[in-house]
Amino acid sequence: MLAALTSVAAVYAVLANFPRGLILVALLTGGSLVAWYGLLRRGSLRVIALGAAVAMVAAAVLVVILDSGIAELVVVGVGAMATIGATKAAFAVRTPLPGAADPANPVVFFNPRSGGGKAERFKLADEARARGIEPIELTPGSDLERLVRDAVAGGADALAMAGGDGSQAVVAAVAAERGLPYACIPAGTRNHFALDLGVDRDDVAGALDAFVGGGERRVDLAEVNGLVFVNNVSLGLYAEAVQREGYRDAKLRTILDTLPDALGPDGAGLDLRWTGPGGSEHSAGAAILVSNNRYRLGHAVGSGTRPHIDDGLLGITVAAAPTGRGERRLPQRPWREWSAPTFEVDADGPLAAGVDGEALVLDPPLRFTIRRRVLRVRIARAHPGASPSSAMPERMLATPAALLAIAAGRRPRTAIEA
Repeated sequence: MLAALTSVAAVYAVLANFPRGLILVALLTGGSLVAWYGLLRRGSLRVIALGAAVAMVAAAVLVVILDSGIAELVVVGVGAMATIGATKAAFAVRTPLPGAADPANPVVFFNPRSGGGKAERFKLADEARARGIEPIELTPGSDLERLVRDAVAGGADALAMAGGDGSQAVVAAVAAERGLPYACIPAGTRNHFALDLGVDRDDVAGALDAFVGGGERRVDLAEVNGLVFVNNVSLGLYAEAVQREGYRDAKLRTILDTLPDALGPDGAGLDLRWTGPGGSEHSAGAAILVSNNRYRLGHAVGSGTRPHIDDGLLGITVAAAPTGRGERRLPQRPWREWSAPTFEVDADGPLAAGVDGEALVLDPPLRFTIRRRVLRVRIARAHPGASPSSAMPERMLATPAALLAIAAGRRPRTAIEA
């Protein structure tokens, strides 16, 4: 209902403010295009283009201020935001997971510096001891994999990691190898893996309850040349940026400095070779993202999350979309995405890669594979237990029917239950 009312308000605003609405759209679109042109250049060209983009946006703001129908535009904007929020709330799920026996000797590894010091702020070590979980602190220079293997050799029968996603992959790999339960404690900065597993990222200490009456599910792990990753491997713009000195201290500036080299008219671009889903060979694109299961992209709600992490397929995204013979271009999106159990990228020399956010250099060819449901994940009963996009329809046109079903009292079915 809210979406329908917002749509009606938007149509009315366009008609009532014609042709100002078209002028506003033209200014914002033109400003975006000019800004992108400037980001791909250096020196005076960048300054001039970005200045022109700012001027066009300022002109758009002036049109809105002088427009007698500004109230209508505000109503449409507020309605759109409220619609997105209500849709997210409607599809929020709490998935009951099968129970499992509590481990006798669980261990949690924690990085006190990760996430701006979350482990210390939430007194993670004390909370772990209170639940019968042994905390092991990582110190500068610690070999995490060695610590994990030593803990298993010493009798640990369950493993948890409180830190960034790169650290999560190390612990998850050993847990899968030994068939042990694993818990993801969201003490990193972004905690993307925790989000898609259905762990409440705001309940750091409560995530430890995964080993105290928690539920269990099995998820996939992906590999590139034998190296396990839980989220994704990026090649191209982001991967080049994270390799540069000063990235950690000035991320945005470093990425902006990398743009002209990677995508600009004088940039070398990607020196990569790969095969598309139609069997055609390609060697172009601004970036390649290979993920442990497919991300939901291009949607207003749930974008950037994975509906599930147990379908046994890699998610492959290439920007911009290729146009190889025998493959249909998708003009509505600036990227091409598909799923496959394996994927290979070749090049003439070592490749910069961002593996779960960590800067690495890998020797080609890069062979990506996925191992289906090899990781036993424990999740606290109080947490959702599924990705926020797990119950969302794949197609936008199916969303209204799904919302009507929820309004009628039918619980949305998650990807885990499907």
